[in-house]
Amino acid sequence: MRRLFVSIFATLAVSLAAVAVHAQPSLKMMIPANPGGGWDQTGRNLAAAMQSAKLVSSVQFDNKGGAGGTIGLAQFVNSAKGDANAVMIGGMVMVGAIYLENSPVNISMVTPLARLTGEYEIIVVPASSPHKSMADLVKAFKANPGGVSWGGGSAGGTDHILVGLIAKAAGVDPAKINYVPFKGGGEAIAAIVGGHVTAGVSGIGEFAEQIKGGRMRALAISSPSRIEGFHTLKEQGMDVELANWRGVFGAPGITTAQRDALIKIIRAATETASWKTTCEKLGWMPIFVSGDDFKKFIDEDTKRIAGIIDSLGIKSK
Repeated sequence: MRRLFVSIFATLAVSLAAVAVHAQPSLKMMIPANPGGGWDQTGRNLAAAMQSAKLVSSVQFDNKGGAGGTIGLAQFVNSAKGDANAVMIGGMVMVGAIYLENSPVNISMVTPLARLTGEYEIIVVPASSPHKSMADLVKAFKANPGGVSWGGGSAGGTDHILVGLIAKAAGVDPAKINYVPFKGGGEAIAAIVGGHVTAGVSGIGEFAEQIKGGRMRALAISSPSRIEGFHTLKEQGMDVELANWRGVFGAPGITTAQRDALIKIIRAATETASWKTTCEKLGWMPIFVSGDDFKKFIDEDTKRIAGIIDSLGIKSK
């Protein structure tokens, strides 16, 4: 009998050890923006895909909006150092904001994990707007640049850069742009639908439901060809094309093995039906790149964005 109990306990100990080795991690996810925007959509849908595939046991979210994501970035850098279960959503908007505002924190302080999606930008107006086409909006913009307000994400981000490129194409001084930045997609949507800004700029996914519901009118998209029937800027005489990207970052100071374990989870999540359905629904292009290749991309994109911002003359002195 004694041998039987010893055998049972030994078997139980081995089983528990095996469970511990294969236990699903619990993630802490920093979303450096207020609820409702592109980063929030990305983070929460990625987390849902992870949980549906049983890649993680739970995900704890922390939304911290402001300053193009650099407030959340600073908190992440300071509080998550060495934490192998902490991740942060970010992207092109953050790169632009860091450069535009000479931020004391930057993306080199965290660990690049994976680039997830690319998304073209869309220009919208409230349904009640007198501007029925991009030509109408540009005509008003050229006549009185300051009289046309553009609502979008953080200063220096993708939305701001697109407005700058539109200004250049229209022959308007980018320094005269009346740009109104919002900390999250929810705030931007309320301002646009309420007519508090002349036009709105963001990724297709953020405004999709408002456009379908008839509360916003889509004027143009920044893609090389039509998507879902939306007219491109190029079709309307403006040689402008721009795509936004979003990705995931790990904490400062994690090991290569810890980084690779997180990448494995993220990659598996992007291969789920849940994630693929989300991308199709929100118009996100899968452009997965991870690890060192992602870091190389960030270094190159930082230089590219800095060049665009310099050419627009919108950088803080």
